[in-house]
Amino acid sequence: MRVLSLGAGAIGGYYGGRLIEAGADVSFLVRPERLKKLHENGLRIESAAYGDFTAPKVQAFTAEAAKDQQPFDIVLLTCKAYDLPSAIEAIAPFVERGATILPLLNGIAHLDILNARFSQAQIWGGLAKIAATLRPDGTIQHLNDWRYITFGAQDGTVDARLTALKAAFDRTSVVATLATDVMARMWEKFVHLATVASMTCLMRASVGEIARTPLGTKLMLDMFQTMVEMAHRTGYSVSETFQKEYHELFANRKSGYTASMLRDLEKGGPIEADHIIGFANAKAVELDINAPVLAAAYTHLKAYEERRAAGRL
Repeated sequence: MRVLSLGAGAIGGYYGGRLIEAGADVSFLVRPERLKKLHENGLRIESAAYGDFTAPKVQAFTAEAAKDQQPFDIVLLTCKAYDLPSAIEAIAPFVERGATILPLLNGIAHLDILNARFSQAQIWGGLAKIAATLRPDGTIQHLNDWRYITFGAQDGTVDARLTALKAAFDRTSVVATLATDVMARMWEKFVHLATVASMTCLMRASVGEIARTPLGTKLMLDMFQTMVEMAHRTGYSVSETFQKEYHELFANRKSGYTASMLRDLEKGGPIEADHIIGFANAKAVELDINAPVLAAAYTHLKAYEERRAAGRL
């Protein structure tokens, strides 16, 4: 089994690196500046929880060299949503030659885009639960003990590639789940993500800081219930256990939890506004769900993008 990771950043580099550590055949499709660092320093992972790993030499190439590569079985797609159009063009030659895509993007909206561009049978569902960052020197720093990946066919079937990837991850410290209900799991994560991203960005504050205000917990729970209802009407009911966990989180006045979108926003960087909050807002309109706070959060993010585009941040 040959695996291609689009990117060797925090997500693709971590999962790809752990597969290499276990002896898998993994290559990286990267930008020229990342290729230079990989040639100079190799692929380096630092993890206090699961051990450091360095591959002094890795198989890596840029888009310009794609035509010279042998076919791959699986493509790990780990870009940000705003880079998805260019990412699709970069991986298209490999998908057209038979590769299956495992996208690990936030949200759900990317599946419609990928399904429209390629065969749905070549697009798995997937989600990652990991906290990692790419340092300026190119080292991937694993920040806690999260190292989970879940994947499966959109229609719930299981084939040889899925079982082979699961077996490959089982030889690593990564906890991999081959899910026959991956769409339900993706919707469950989306309920959480859209709630936390919309509320922490709208308030420019952590969950705990919001909870310490007079109406903060109520507003977060109202948003959460909006998303739970959205998932239910779409055909993916959220479990009581999952709901209880987030009711407790949104009442936790000490929580420092924020969405990565807030961190991107506070740095003045690009954000996944349309892909996550815009998608949720459009879905609320489609399903006739009254969601004024969700609409306000989306408008807030789009106004930020307007100011960023005009250089007024």
